[in-house]
Amino acid sequence: MFGDMMGMMGKLKETQKKVEDTKKRMDTVLVDESSNDGKLKVTLTANRTIKSIEIADDLLHDKEQLEDYLILTLNKAIDKATNINEAELAAVAKDGMPNIPGLDMFK
Repeated sequence: MFGDMMGMMGKLKETQKKVEDTKKRMDTVLVDESSNDGKLKVTLTANRTIKSIEIADDLLHDKEQLEDYLILTLNKAIDKATNINEAELAAVAKDGMPNIPGLDMFK
C-alpha cells in the first residue's frame, strides 16, 4: 500500500515538473493574428504575452478605428493562445496523473 502511495507521489511530482516545463515552453510558442484586411498584425506567446504589434499607416489617422482593430484582433489572438495553452497543459496533466479509482477529471 505504501509503495503504491509513494509511487503516486513520485508520479505527481514528476507531473508537476512537466507542467512547469510546459508553462516555460509556452513562452516560446508564438501565436500570430491579423485583422481581416491585414492592416493590424499581433504576435503573442501561448502564455498571452504580447510580443509585437504592426499597424498600417492609414489606421494611425483614425483613433476610434484603431481601437476597434486592436480590440478585435487582440481578443482573437488571446483566444488562440489560451486554447493552445490549455490544450498543452491538459495533455501533460492527463498523461501524468496516477490511476486513482473514481478520480477521472481529465478524461
